[in-house]
Amino acid sequence: MRIQIVDAFTTRPFSGNPAGVCLLPAGEWPDDLWLQRIAAEVNHSETAFALPLPAGGEADWEIRWFTPLVETNLCGHATLATVHTMRREGLLNGPVRFHSRFSGPLAARAGEDGSITLDFPAAPATEVPVPEGLAETLGVRPVATLRTGALGDLLTVLPDEAAVRAVRPDLAALAELTRREELRGIVVTAAAASADAEYDFVSRFFSPAEGIPEDPVTGSAHTALAPYWSARQGRRGSLTGLQASARTGLVRASLQGDRVHLTGDAVTVLEATLNV
Repeated sequence: MRIQIVDAFTTRPFSGNPAGVCLLPAGEWPDDLWLQRIAAEVNHSETAFALPLPAGGEADWEIRWFTPLVETNLCGHATLATVHTMRREGLLNGPVRFHSRFSGPLAARAGEDGSITLDFPAAPATEVPVPEGLAETLGVRPVATLRTGALGDLLTVLPDEAAVRAVRPDLAALAELTRREELRGIVVTAAAASADAEYDFVSRFFSPAEGIPEDPVTGSAHTALAPYWSARQGRRGSLTGLQASARTGLVRASLQGDRVHLTGDAVTVLEATLNV
């Protein structure tokens, strides 16, 4: 069985967000413990496993995502990496439909320019009081905090782009806070500092309780970021988010009713044989 490492939401190797991708043979799912051990061995923020489904159904593949510690409900960059791998291996014939256990039907299509667009459910955010200890944990006082519903993140709006880039959180305290508040992770965000920038807003994502101290580029978080910034900036068309991690990456996001289209590129950096 082959496993690949793909850098997602980038056109350059060693940037964007690396994901493990394992396309499984048709049949039954392997044991969950085996999947989790593979994800721990890969040791990237997410490893995606995709299983082909019988023809004629409502979905073409079932997809699951694992961090080094847990199975997660939704992952954008690893889904994009999976579709990129399917295209390289000649397994795409038009749009691809995924069944996911926790996030409902998902879809993706490959563009002629090499990009891939994901069709994910939008995650409208609801403003909530700033959780106790968050400002101290991040080292900056938020302008606002919002819960993202089933996505499970806390959207944390900071004063400006410089504040987002400067965040150096206490990861142990942040892990404790997210467990207490029953969160997947913390998204910090602000509008772009310049109207001339190639992006409209910036973000960073931290999920230390799930084995992800800082995620390089978080596609799923943009299902909440896109509706939020679309409303704040009065924009109906496409927005571009820069995730200001050390590796950086760009996510083009377009709000489509109760769905968000996330577009990006990907690069395969490693192919290997899984000898287990």
